[in-house]
Amino acid sequence: MEALPAETRELDNVKEAPPHAIAERRHTLASRLVFLTLCVAVVMTTLAYGTVHYWALAVFSLGAAGVICLWSVDGLVLGSVQLSRNPLQWPLLGMIVLGLIQLLPFRAPDNAGLPLSPVRTLSLDPYSTRLVIVQVASLLVYFAATLIFTDTPRRLRTMVTTITIFGFLLAMFGMTQSFTSDGTRVYWIRQLTQSTAFGPFINRHHFAGYMELVLAVPLGLVFSGGVESYKRPLYAFAAGIMAIALFLTNSRGGMISLGAEILFLAVIAGPGFRRNRHLKPGARLRALLLRAGLASALLVAMVGATIFIGGADVFSRLLGTVNAADPTTGRAHFWSVTISVIDAYPIMGSGLGSFGVIYTRYDSRNGLYRLEKAHNDYLQTLADGGIVGGVLGLAFILILFIRGFRRRKTDDKFRRGVATGALAGCFAVLVHSFFDFTLHTTSNALLFLILAALATQDSRVDKLFRRRGPRRRRSLSHYAEVEPVAPAPPALAEAK
Repeated sequence: MEALPAETRELDNVKEAPPHAIAERRHTLASRLVFLTLCVAVVMTTLAYGTVHYWALAVFSLGAAGVICLWSVDGLVLGSVQLSRNPLQWPLLGMIVLGLIQLLPFRAPDNAGLPLSPVRTLSLDPYSTRLVIVQVASLLVYFAATLIFTDTPRRLRTMVTTITIFGFLLAMFGMTQSFTSDGTRVYWIRQLTQSTAFGPFINRHHFAGYMELVLAVPLGLVFSGGVESYKRPLYAFAAGIMAIALFLTNSRGGMISLGAEILFLAVIAGPGFRRNRHLKPGARLRALLLRAGLASALLVAMVGATIFIGGADVFSRLLGTVNAADPTTGRAHFWSVTISVIDAYPIMGSGLGSFGVIYTRYDSRNGLYRLEKAHNDYLQTLADGGIVGGVLGLAFILILFIRGFRRRKTDDKFRRGVATGALAGCFAVLVHSFFDFTLHTTSNALLFLILAALATQDSRVDKLFRRRGPRRRRSLSHYAEVEPVAPAPPALAEAK
């Protein structure tokens, strides 16, 4: 007798199926280990200086290989490998393919005017391109694993709790270190010469970017009413401590991005358009004003607490008093050079990770300084990947927000709050990417992708669709977005 095929439905149509028709995937030991690895990776990639050194990247890649092995074991135990059809994976895969194409020997021997051995690859720095490919491939593995193994409301809460508690502890650690050192040492041990540290990060701007991501989760739950009323002050307090730590970094990009994040929450937080449209215009206006008032009060409280703890000079860089002659602190020149690189390599770019090599050729100054990043992720994406890379990046952003807003249309308040906070965190980092390169730090990129996964995750994590009967022992093949099991015909049911 042939098994009945599973019927794939989108979220908007899944409500047509009764709750008991949703198949529940069995969790194997390998599945639990994969989920544990994801939670540990959030913590360890951050503590390892943000995972920017070769040794840390090697450990990170080995962790991704371990996830693949455990994933395969899980598939062997269940009889089928679980895969996700989330389209956010395609731009990441496309970036890997772009890097591989850039490694092909399609260019005439050329050293690009630099004292280097001639290269025939499309990438002017093939070694860096290979390194970026490995990094993106590892991130894709963690991202895909999050989509598959964060598959129940309990696991969703565990991941959210891990991010929130770790973000709070990291903020406390960063503030303690800033008050007890001069900003030139990491962990009070490692001495820096050319950057200002904050917390475990060598660059304080990267710490600010990380805080934008972690504090968005509790803020999203508070603004959306996703947690019980007696827990909201605790979540708000945790978010406030993270925001104070962000302000203490004295990062202008971080402060601007935090303001954009709170504005984003004030505008979109709530039950969503479908449920909101049934309210009267006056009720909708009152709800919007209430969220705006909450956002304003929260921002004022954060600023006041920061001034009380760190002093009024915390905001000196935001007002431009540190370097009034060049408020961009050299970024305007970096961007102009990057535009010249884009103009020279418009289609496929100069190669992923090759910006540090090509920058000196187009630098209009004395050329004594080597710049590794463009301090603008959008311009550097176009410089490294050309129009192809820009299209892939734009596709990722569009899919993220279109799909994320669709996933907010749920009756599960906690799920809606998580999606709202995750989108707000991603939005804040995308704003910050206009001024810095926080997503080039592996820990920040990993957390960004995990939040993107939580924002676009299917309805398996919604409490509304949890099956209350005995646990089902059979898993689905190629577990996709939501695959409700079709009810068996009467004859087949009697046969069982």
